[in-house]
Parts: sequence; structure tokens; C-alpha cells
Amino acid sequence: MNHRMRGARFAVAALVVTLVASACGGKQAGPEASDHAGGGRLTIATGNTTGVYYQLGGGLAKLISENIDGYRATATATGASVQNIQGLTAGTYDVAFSLLDTAGDAVKGEGSFTKPQQVEALTRLYPNYTQVLVRADSGITSLADMKGKRVSTGSPNSGTEVIARRLLDAAGLNPDSDVQAQRLGLPETVDAMKDGTVDALFWSGGLPSGGITDLTTTLKEQVRFLDVTPHLSALSIEYGTIYQRGSIPAAVYRQPGSIPTIVVANVLLVKKGFDAGLAAKIVNLLHNEKNALVTINQAAAEINATTAGQTAPVPLNPGAEKALKALTAP
Repeated sequence: MNHRMRGARFAVAALVVTLVASACGGKQAGPEASDHAGGGRLTIATGNTTGVYYQLGGGLAKLISENIDGYRATATATGASVQNIQGLTAGTYDVAFSLLDTAGDAVKGEGSFTKPQQVEALTRLYPNYTQVLVRADSGITSLADMKGKRVSTGSPNSGTEVIARRLLDAAGLNPDSDVQAQRLGLPETVDAMKDGTVDALFWSGGLPSGGITDLTTTLKEQVRFLDVTPHLSALSIEYGTIYQRGSIPAAVYRQPGSIPTIVVANVLLVKKGFDAGLAAKIVNLLHNEKNALVTINQAAAEINATTAGQTAPVPLNPGAEKALKALTAP
């Protein structure tokens, strides 16, 4: 790589860090967060620091703070989907990123949730791509080969953990006893893959995910992607059409060819009863200023107003639904 190209990449990286850092903060629960109609602070629950949720959450927080009068938004790193929904219903967070499969479990009171959760969607977002990587020296060529191996199944209470367990089950493995499950966040997982203390990882994220870029760039041919699409039919029988076939383009992680995989949509959630007027403003801002988010992470380019209302089985917030209809009106 020549010095000019290296300098350009460093400049882009610095811009992303600046944009995200300016809007990301710690937990911001407080009295002012409860009265959304009157202004105040909003906390956005995201995910691991090297994932797309965290980057786009910081970008969305910055957009809200700069464009919606009376509000200051901050994004906080979390374990992602399950934890985000739990925090949302508990009042710890005001807005949360989640995978649609996990959000669907929440409204039904299934999976990680013992009773229905009172959440609504603001909008459908971009798709998450199931990214399963193994060390080349692990001997793993299929999910079934993970038996007895050290496998990172994602952060506790994350959407990654949900789909990891479902895929292992679909492959005929017991996630609790047949693999040595390591419940690690993406940054810790990447480090463990590098030092050889983990044989394989599951990650559900947008494209590109920073941690996966780091891993594939550093280890190159020492890691490889696994095709998990042979298990899509089993997932579809059990969970319906929420999981779809997708493909990771070769250029995303500089692989020899595209990688077949399974995708699931992301949604932006709020607690049921969230102020409809504010919901509409956030939805309009997100879709009208999408290009600002694309500069932070290319995954945002797949946000589409035409499909944004497709959040079933999660109901749309009334204000969000009205705003989305207006955005797509002829």
C-alpha cells in the first residue's frame, strides 16, 4: 500500500471515530428521559463497540441532538438485542437497536423472554448478515464439526447468541453441552481468534463489521468463512420467513468469492407508548438524512423507506407508522 492510500484510509477512519465518539456516551437514564414529549435526554442502546449498531447508533444520536429541538441523544455500548429490549422495557434506554427475530420473540414472550414485552418499532433498518468464521487449523468445515470445539456464540443476551444457538441446534448440536461455548463480545472474540484460544465465532452484523474486517485483514488465510445456508430450511420450518438467504460480497472482506449466508432484518425499537410526535421526527430524520449514516458505515445504505414498515410481528409505533406512510406516498 503506498503512503497516499494509507493516509487516505487513516483520514476516513479518523472521521468515523470523531463522528461516533461525539455522540456516544454511557448509560443516561434519568427523570428527563421519561417525558419524551417535553424534550430532554434520549439514550440509544446499540451493541459491541466494533459492531455496526454502535457506529450507526452514535451517528443517529448526533443527528437527533443537532436536528430535533430540545433533545440531546447519546448512544451506549451494550450486549445488543436481548439486553437492549430488557433495558428498553425497564426504562434504562429510550431507543434500541435489535434483530427482528429477537424482537419478535420479545412481543410473543418466547425465547429469551418469559412474557410479552411492551415494545414497538420505529422502522425496519438494514439486514444483518450471519458471519461464521473458523480458524483454518481448527478442522471445522461444517457446523457439525464444531462439536467439542471452543466457539464464541456472542455476548450474553445478544441477537448473535440467539441465532448462534438456533444454528447449532439446527446442525444437531446442543449449544450447552456439545460445544465449549464462549459467550464473548466481538472485540474479545477477535482477540481470542487471533491468539488461538477460540476455534470459531458467530457474529450477526451489518456489512462491513469492523471486528470482522480486523480479523480477516490480520489473519488473512488463517481464517475462513463457513457457509451456514444448508440449515436455512430447518430455521424456516421452526421460525418462518424471518430468516432469508443472502450473500456477503467478496469485496467486503477481500475474500476469494462471495459467501452464501443467512440474513435477518434489524429494527429500531421503543417502549410501547413512546411519544408519537417524537417517533415521527426520529423516523423522518433517519430516512431523510440516511446519507450521513452511510458515511459512518456502508451498512446504512441498505435502509429502505419502501420496506421500512415491514416490522411484523413487532407493531409499529403510531407516529412512526404515519411518518413512514408519508415518506412513501406517491
